[in-house]
Amino acid sequence: MSPSISLRDLPSIGALLDDGSVRERFCQFPRKMIVGAMRRVAAQWRGLIRRGEDPPRGVSRDDFLDQVEQELVNMARPSLQPVINATGVVLNTNLGRVPLPDEAVQALSRVASGYCNLEMELPSGKRGHRGVHVEGLLTRLTGAPSAMVVNNNAAAVLLVLNTFAKGREVIVSRGELIEIGGSFRLPEVMASSGAHLVEVGTTNRTYLEDYKKAITGKTALLFRSHTSNYQLVGFTHRPSLQDLARLGRRRRLLVVEDLGSGLLAHPEGSALTDEPTVVEMVKSGMDLTTFSGDKLLGGPQCGIILGRQRLTSQLRKNPLSRAIRPGKLTLAALEAVLRLYAYADRPAEQLSHLRMILRPAVSVRRRARRLLGKLRPVLGDDLEAELLSGFSEVGGGSCPGVRMPTCLIGLRAARFSPAQLARSLRTGSPPVVGRVAGNRLLLDLRTVSSRELSGLRRALARLCEQIHQNRSEGRVSRRKGR
Repeated sequence: MSPSISLRDLPSIGALLDDGSVRERFCQFPRKMIVGAMRRVAAQWRGLIRRGEDPPRGVSRDDFLDQVEQELVNMARPSLQPVINATGVVLNTNLGRVPLPDEAVQALSRVASGYCNLEMELPSGKRGHRGVHVEGLLTRLTGAPSAMVVNNNAAAVLLVLNTFAKGREVIVSRGELIEIGGSFRLPEVMASSGAHLVEVGTTNRTYLEDYKKAITGKTALLFRSHTSNYQLVGFTHRPSLQDLARLGRRRRLLVVEDLGSGLLAHPEGSALTDEPTVVEMVKSGMDLTTFSGDKLLGGPQCGIILGRQRLTSQLRKNPLSRAIRPGKLTLAALEAVLRLYAYADRPAEQLSHLRMILRPAVSVRRRARRLLGKLRPVLGDDLEAELLSGFSEVGGGSCPGVRMPTCLIGLRAARFSPAQLARSLRTGSPPVVGRVAGNRLLLDLRTVSSRELSGLRRALARLCEQIHQNRSEGRVSRRKGR
């Protein structure tokens, strides 16, 4: 079937741009964006016409402008945008790990809007180094002699290995050859650093004697990796940190711990009591300890290295350190978070991730019940919503096996699958991300902040409208069929 319009019938972009009514309709958009949207829609229409098809919305000038408007809306929407995390996973890597506390957001705003003393000593006017803004706080909070910050923990491990073990051997237990998100594996990071991996022990049991036997004249360091994203349970063994540190001192080898998750201290009443802390690592005698700033520390993405001054000085001299150094925004946010740990009376109440982790299940249930109560008038018969018991997770490659009791809102619709409900919420404004389990879409309010509750309520109300509209259209369609 031939199309009802030809290429000659396509609206003239020049004529549309000169039309006062068109300019008024799109007055909130820059001219350059309008031209781009019109050209994109015109190209789509030309492709349809050449294939013998009509544009799906129609073939009039108004249809063309309607499609241009939709294109403009899509173009104006930033790719990176806030979402409401209703998954119950606190450190959700896909959603940017964890919200920064208000103090860090304010620090970002102050630094981002103008110049700052990133690498200048204001009293002397001389050039300084950017790490000074956070290193003192890190040493004070952890007890480490010296500290250094890079752009993430993988970079921290890479820098340590490249500086102290390039061309030499690094001994690691087989049970600690971890894989982190994005399929990056510790052996591959080691290979990139120029170090040679020597595996000892077995997957579940490694002894101090295994490390001793593997030491040769080519050995540079002993490496421990905290298995922060999985657990080995049952018939397991590995030497204590103190024993490994003593072995390193006797053989004059560096001992390095990749802690990863970066918990400073155990919050009172939390489920994190089995998670090793940064302070414990420092006290155990590790020569160097690395961890993430954006996991259990609750700060921006960065990698932190703690150790002796002599060692961190060598790390700074490595040319690689410049390639992986943090920017002013990272340092501003990290300083604000560290100041909360250092000076706030109750830091757990001001740090978003700890507040979520410590939130009692009964508190989550109250929030969920209130939200459902406000939605009851619009739910109707097409969308079933009920409160269910379940569990939240810490996430982010931290605290494997730790689950926190919670209350979930379970959604189920007769004409929509749980996956369709989830997609509808994800593509709304604001986007809402839940999790699908069984025959329901589950929403966990543990990870939804108080300021996001109104947005979540609007998103759920719109979902109800879509379901009701779909049902009404289905009835009309069936009547026409008769």
